Amino acid sequence: MRRLIHAVLTIGLLAAAVTVATAQPALAAQICEKYGSQPVQNGRYIVQNNVWGASTTQCIDTTSNGFSITQANHNNPTNGAPASYPSIFFGCHYGNCTSGSGLPVQASTSAFTGLRTSVGMTYPGSGTYNASYDLWFDPTPRTDGQNTGAEIMVWLNHQGSIQPIGSRVGSASIAGATWDVWFGNIGWNVVSYVRTSATSSLSYAVNDFYSDAINRGHAQRSWYLTSIQAGFEPWIGGTGLAVNSFSVTSGGGNPDPDPDPTGACRVNYRPTSWQNGFTAEVTVANTGTAQVNGWALNWTFASGQQVTSEWNADITQNGTAVTARNLGHNAAIPPGGSQSFGFQGTHSGSNTTPSTFSLNGTACTTG
Repeated sequence: MRRLIHAVLTIGLLAAAVTVATAQPALAAQICEKYGSQPVQNGRYIVQNNVWGASTTQCIDTTSNGFSITQANHNNPTNGAPASYPSIFFGCHYGNCTSGSGLPVQASTSAFTGLRTSVGMTYPGSGTYNASYDLWFDPTPRTDGQNTGAEIMVWLNHQGSIQPIGSRVGSASIAGATWDVWFGNIGWNVVSYVRTSATSSLSYAVNDFYSDAINRGHAQRSWYLTSIQAGFEPWIGGTGLAVNSFSVTSGGGNPDPDPDPTGACRVNYRPTSWQNGFTAEVTVANTGTAQVNGWALNWTFASGQQVTSEWNADITQNGTAVTARNLGHNAAIPPGGSQSFGFQGTHSGSNTTPSTFSLNGTACTTG
């Protein structure tokens, strides 16, 4: 269930149970049931239809790493609640929990502060909607019912005369972009971050937005993250909206959703060095038989090398240990396919090429 706005839902609706579609295949399932859902990636994520704010028809087709809206007959007033929130999520939503997520997790722990997520989306040319993350927090580690702590919304894009709950209270610079910040309370705090320039992909640390909400007095470090959801709120139409890729990764660099999706990989590492500096182009090839959906490439520098900037990946370094994670637009690597990224760095007189790489915890060949 999405949320109560302007008293458009009754308490009975908020307490409604999520219906799980158990009779459909794991992939390429169509969901038209209002609260129907479908596990993907062996239950690591769940796709949900979630037509909570309208009686109009909505159907979605699931993929291995997302979904697309194939039918949406919505026509809700734009000064009220949206019709639905179809999404893919990680964690627990009204008792419907993904496998092995480790959520709920307290926001004061390293397990929380290390969480990152990425998404890639497609937008149609018509309709009134937002494209958004929904991050849910509760004062207790609950797995069912309505969360009562904070709802953090991250709007990548929006079309039409719609706005977040509450009023604009400021701006923030997070995840390499500028966001208008809105705040309201509808029985729980709703903090919405609206990107000032639309994007179809996003990669960020969950804690970056949550820390900003804490600093504004709208959230607490003692609360628990219960789910990470990415999808759309359509008011009018919605057909053609799609999540093409979605991932959640842990602080250790290995994606929680699927620790070994490929079985085989190959890395080509091509450095160009000069005095005390270098660049490197890295190509990660999937030589296995299954598609990679969300990747983290790990390696260790010999000594003295430090990454200073990157492109087509989000790179973190701790001492000599380095992790490169996908962005929203390049999360998928099909069998026989590859993704490339690069970075610039410094070195202290020696720029030895790393000898070993691992993709999502699986050792890769090189060359």
